[in-house]
Amino acid sequence: MIEPPNVTARPGLHARSWGRAVAVVLICAVVALLLSFDTVYESLQQTLFAVEPGLAGHPHLGAVAFVLFAALSAVLAFFSSALLLPAAVFTWGTTVTFVLLWFGWLLGGICTYAIGRGLRRPQGEVSRTPSKLDYYLQVTPGEVTFALVLLLCLALPSEIPGYLCGYLGVRVRTYVPALAMAELPYAIGAVVLGDGVAHRHIGWLVAIGFIGASLSLLALRALHQRLAPPS
Repeated sequence: MIEPPNVTARPGLHARSWGRAVAVVLICAVVALLLSFDTVYESLQQTLFAVEPGLAGHPHLGAVAFVLFAALSAVLAFFSSALLLPAAVFTWGTTVTFVLLWFGWLLGGICTYAIGRGLRRPQGEVSRTPSKLDYYLQVTPGEVTFALVLLLCLALPSEIPGYLCGYLGVRVRTYVPALAMAELPYAIGAVVLGDGVAHRHIGWLVAIGFIGASLSLLALRALHQRLAPPS
């Protein structure tokens, strides 16, 4: 087994998690406020009507592109497929968009897992790992169970669990099913948000923002309690 680097926990970890949760709620609230103005919603509808023929006219290419964008959003922290969701829901409907988004995120998670495996080195050699993994490399136990992987995927930004599980050598048959299960509620929430933007469901926008932020924070709290050293 490869020993993780000896690092200390970063004090800003909880603050950043709260910051992300607050940002999600604020973004949903701002979008809901903007959609309450008729001029903004009419402009959005005109944009969606303009985009729809292109997606509908190239269904296979559009679907592949959407899946690839979703996969990139799971690999790269700064990349997001959220802007594509209203157009996807408007064109394909919620069910197809959910399947494509979930599959794209799953594909991206598998890619991060493969990258994490590539970071591994034979025992005795130093491995370079992204700094954002340092804390979790230190506190994650040697035996990583399905329940722990599920909690990691629910609690942490999408790119981190894949890198972490790949680096620690978690079995594929443990990681992939846990990832697939963890992405389900977030994919459903994202599609509902996209539908809310496309069809002006303002109440859903605010509600899903609060629910998503709360789920993430509760999962993070449960994860840190699970990883906390015994007293």
